[in-house]
Amino acid sequence: MTGRVGVITFPGTLDDVDAARAVRLAGGEAVSLWHADADLKRVDAVVVPGGFSYGDYLRTGAIAKFAPVMGEVIRAAAQGLPVLGICNGFQILCEAGLLPGALTRNAGLHFVCRDLWLEVVSNSTAWTSRYELGADLLVPLKSGEGRYVASENVLDKLEGDGRVVFRYRDNPNGSMRDIAGISSANGRVVGLMPHPEHATEALTGPSDDGLGLFYSALDLVLAA
Repeated sequence: MTGRVGVITFPGTLDDVDAARAVRLAGGEAVSLWHADADLKRVDAVVVPGGFSYGDYLRTGAIAKFAPVMGEVIRAAAQGLPVLGICNGFQILCEAGLLPGALTRNAGLHFVCRDLWLEVVSNSTAWTSRYELGADLLVPLKSGEGRYVASENVLDKLEGDGRVVFRYRDNPNGSMRDIAGISSANGRVVGLMPHPEHATEALTGPSDDGLGLFYSALDLVLAA
């Protein structure tokens, strides 16, 4: 049995091919999902990848949340489908209301593109069970609007409920409380700004540390 992981493509998506490759490297079956189709093709999990959906018009992720496929993602997520949003995908999940807060322009208004270290703050989500708590992951970051912001009440709740999933060891964009990734209340939906799909093989990336996210989701769906 092979877990089927859907990877969405929007106009302007850049990292769908890399996300699909990461799924295959982890032993899953990557299933292409098109933004205009309200059909998840019976997948076991979904990745909303990075890029510049709809050219980032209006605001990052603001148009993508209205895509027919996202209506199905929202419906399925409410029923427990594991969903991972990477970079622009994280922005889309926040805009769609699947995760709280927002991603805004980086501190200093510069586009940040470099490898960096993340701390695993929670390994109880659908996408992080393969990691040791407190582990360091070396993954790339490439974004101009990656600064995570939320009200103090929301931040306190995220912290108190154990929903901060990743923190920057060296905060590159001014994200509040060094937050690089968060989860939904049930741990099934995770969003992060860095790119684990670009850290799946030491030969082609800075490490293979990102592969654990995809292994974790496949562990979950195959155990069901």
